[in-house]
Amino acid sequence: MTGFGQASYDGTTFQLNIEVRSLNSKFLDLNLRLPKLFTEKELDVRNIISEKLERGKVSISIEHQQQSQQEPQLSYNKELFSAYYTQLQKLANAVEAPQDSLFQIALNSPGVTENKFDETLNEEDWIRLKETLLKAIAKCEDFRVTEGNVLLQKFNEYIQTISNGLEEVKLLDPKRVVRVRERLKGGIHEVFGDEGFDKNRLEQEIIFYIEKLDIQEEIVRLGTHLNYFTQVLKEKQSNGKKLGFIAQEIGREINTIGSKSNDAEMQKVVVVMKEELEKIKEQLNNVL
Repeated sequence: MTGFGQASYDGTTFQLNIEVRSLNSKFLDLNLRLPKLFTEKELDVRNIISEKLERGKVSISIEHQQQSQQEPQLSYNKELFSAYYTQLQKLANAVEAPQDSLFQIALNSPGVTENKFDETLNEEDWIRLKETLLKAIAKCEDFRVTEGNVLLQKFNEYIQTISNGLEEVKLLDPKRVVRVRERLKGGIHEVFGDEGFDKNRLEQEIIFYIEKLDIQEEIVRLGTHLNYFTQVLKEKQSNGKKLGFIAQEIGREINTIGSKSNDAEMQKVVVVMKEELEKIKEQLNNVL
C-alpha cells in the first residue's frame, strides 16, 4: 500500500530530515539511505523499520546536517604545504615575480587544509534519530490508514454489486429452468414429431439434464463467501491473504454458475459479477 511520511529534528548541533515512501509489494523491500555518522546503527534502523512496516517497497532517506555554529576542527598537511610553497617560490624566482601571495596560494592548494566536524556518534544523536524516524513512520502509517479506509469502501461497493448480481441470478433461475425444458422439448419434437419417442423417458431425461444444470448449491455457497468476505473486512488484524483465498472461492462459484446456466440473460449477470471480482483481486494487492 502506498504511503508517505516526513519528520524533522532541528537541534543546536545538528539537523535531521527523514522521508519515508512506500509502494505496493508482497514483501518488505527496503531501500535505506543512511548518513555516514549512523552507519554503525544500520541494523538497528532496519529492525525498527521492519517492526513498524510489515510489507511494501519502502524507501527511506535520512539526511543529517551539522549546524553552522559548530566549531570546525581544522587540519593542515604541513608536508604538502611546504612542498607547494617551495615549488611556488621556484616558479616566482624563475620569472622574478612578487612572492607576497605565495603563502595564501599554498595554504589554499588541494589537500593542505581540511575542515572536519566531530563525526563521532553519541547517545543523543542516536536517540534523536530514533524519535524522528518513528515520527516519519507513524505519518506514513497514517497515510496508509487513510488510503485503507477508501479501499474498504471500494471493497464494500464491489461486494454489493456481486450480491446484487446474485439476487438477479436467483430471480432468473426459475425462468431459466422453464426455458431449458421448453427448448429441449421443442428440439425433440422438431426431430421426431409427435410420435417415435417415449414421452415418459423423455421427461426423465429432461429432469436429469436440468439437474446437471442446477445451480442452487453454487448460489448458497456464493452468498456465504460474500458474507464471509465482508466479515473479514471488519476485522482489525491484517487479512490480505485470507481475503485473497475467499476471492478465489467467490470466483469459483461465479464461474460454475456461468458454465451451468446455459442462459443468455444469466450469462450477462455473470459477466458483471466477474468484472467486479477482478477489481477486488487487483485491489487486494494493496491489502496487508
